[in-house]
Amino acid sequence: MTAAGRPQREGSSIGAVLAQLRPDFPDVTISKIRFLESEGLVRPARTPSGYRQFGPADVERLRFVLAAQRDHYLPLRVIKEQLDAADRGEGPASAGTPRPRPPRKLVAVDSGDDYGQAPGLPGPERFAAEPGDEAVFTAEDLQREAGIDAAMLSELCQFGLVKPSGAGYYDADAVRVAHTVKAMSDYGIEPRHLRAFRASADREVGLVEQIVAPVLRHRDADARARAEETVRELAALSVTLHTLLVKTGIRGVTGG
Repeated sequence: MTAAGRPQREGSSIGAVLAQLRPDFPDVTISKIRFLESEGLVRPARTPSGYRQFGPADVERLRFVLAAQRDHYLPLRVIKEQLDAADRGEGPASAGTPRPRPPRKLVAVDSGDDYGQAPGLPGPERFAAEPGDEAVFTAEDLQREAGIDAAMLSELCQFGLVKPSGAGYYDADAVRVAHTVKAMSDYGIEPRHLRAFRASADREVGLVEQIVAPVLRHRDADARARAEETVRELAALSVTLHTLLVKTGIRGVTGG
């Protein structure tokens, strides 16, 4: 990863950069790019009249940031530390950090270990939808990919663990949830036992909404980008806290 802070004589406008990124990152916006610049993750050159000019290194840097958020759910603080280290010539950002890649449909991987999951469970890159087409799995697709039957899918929907779109399709996260619940069923855990997980997740979402709502009420152009980044940061922290609390509790169960 090369530094993106050097002045460049020629470059692309922010609109042109958005067009380059959109095929791989459908949710990216001009406000998001401006927000990443304000946070110091990308430093495009400026024309004498003040217009941004993004060079190839800047675009690659943006791809790196967006992919790290999407694939590994890394907080911006961590991504910036990795990029700053690379700028100082201290090697690649991280051996475990993902390199930009387009989302794929029905991609099989061996394990989700990099994401703190049990061996054999899917990480975020498995079952990924095509860009701009998030809900692409039929009920039959989901059952086949997750290894469940129609009865279990019905229970997953009944207890709010997965939810189809208005057209009856499921997104990639629903497939991952179903796959995970199937693995838990091998230990005698049924979907009805997992209602507490759904309720806990809903409470966490409610807390995040309370924090983000004041940001969204701002009328400046970057408010949505700041809100989206706050959600990502809090989601990463929430997952970390939940994992630590479960690990602490399990040590008590096993006497470890």
